[in-house]
Amino acid sequence: MDLHQVKIGVLGGGQLGKMLAQSASRLGLHLRILDSDKQFPAGIVCRDFLEGDFRGFDDVLFFGEGCDVITIEIEDVNLDALKILESKGKKIFPQPSVIEIIKDKSVQKTFYQEHQIPTAEFNIYEGKAEILNAIESGDIAIPFVQKAALGGYDGRGVQVVNCVEELELLMDTKSVIEPKVNIDKELAVIVSRDVDGNMKSFPMVEMAFDPQANLVNYLFCPSHCTEKQQNDATVIAENLASRLGIVGLLAVEMFLDDDGNILVNEAAPRPHNSGHHTIEACVTSQYEQHLRAILGLPLGETTLKSASVMVNLLGEAGYTGKARYQGFAECLELSGVYPHIYGKEITKPNRKMGHVTICDEKLKVALQKANFIKENLKVIS
Repeated sequence: MDLHQVKIGVLGGGQLGKMLAQSASRLGLHLRILDSDKQFPAGIVCRDFLEGDFRGFDDVLFFGEGCDVITIEIEDVNLDALKILESKGKKIFPQPSVIEIIKDKSVQKTFYQEHQIPTAEFNIYEGKAEILNAIESGDIAIPFVQKAALGGYDGRGVQVVNCVEELELLMDTKSVIEPKVNIDKELAVIVSRDVDGNMKSFPMVEMAFDPQANLVNYLFCPSHCTEKQQNDATVIAENLASRLGIVGLLAVEMFLDDDGNILVNEAAPRPHNSGHHTIEACVTSQYEQHLRAILGLPLGETTLKSASVMVNLLGEAGYTGKARYQGFAECLELSGVYPHIYGKEITKPNRKMGHVTICDEKLKVALQKANFIKENLKVIS
């Protein structure tokens, strides 16, 4: 079949869907997107946008019947419909079985344990009462981290408990409980894997998190890690991709602890925030690579063309309303600066409104420019 006649369906029309659509357009590929509102980021750039609920059985089944290949930009999709579509011969990547493992953090962590993927120690509890009982019995020690098994994203669904007074913040939901790891660095590796099991990984990135929003503030590549640490992290990520048998992209977020251990935090079976910089900084972007993998095309080179920093543009605290971008022109005066405004009309505190990638021959210079952008480019209303 002519690949330019293949209908590629994407469940989710946020910023990841937008950037997938932009990459598909450049390659002349036919992308269809399902989400609830054409005003979402992908609706601005995708001409074949169907309004519907990617969590709804009927909408996903109807949408998928009109596609040849189906993929996702978010894990919280209707798996029952995807399994039926798969049984009818539709190509679904990542596979529903992989999404099922990853969308539930308790299942995801158990998979790591069963397949000898290094990760922090953990226990699973059904709700707040069980967690409090485990604290009282001494099975959980403070400080610890609570992660909601389902529904967490963009900093939501994670609660760090540093003291007894913060126990009132516990979520009353099925949760993974981990001891608070002494983190030296937070890292990520994105792996691409095709239907034949061939893999290529992007260079490891190092991330800096906003402690209040629990979101990536910025990331940079190359990381400050040793060559051995970078190689070890890549081996771990590729091993996980192989164990899952995933087709497409797998973004693997990891911790480097104070003792030098690399531990998998969590994974996402799709393009990811930690790979935005690849659009300008790598020979092949993560979005094009995902499309190549799910369509059976040769995987592209992942070589880093220049040092890069990616700054997330989050809605400023205290502002909710029609988005305005303060300091935009001043940031464009800098060379090697590539803004990506997602097109979300309304800003809210800590909402992802865009990102900026900065490329330079020297990482130190790119970081200096990134600091200027963080201080001067503000999303207000």
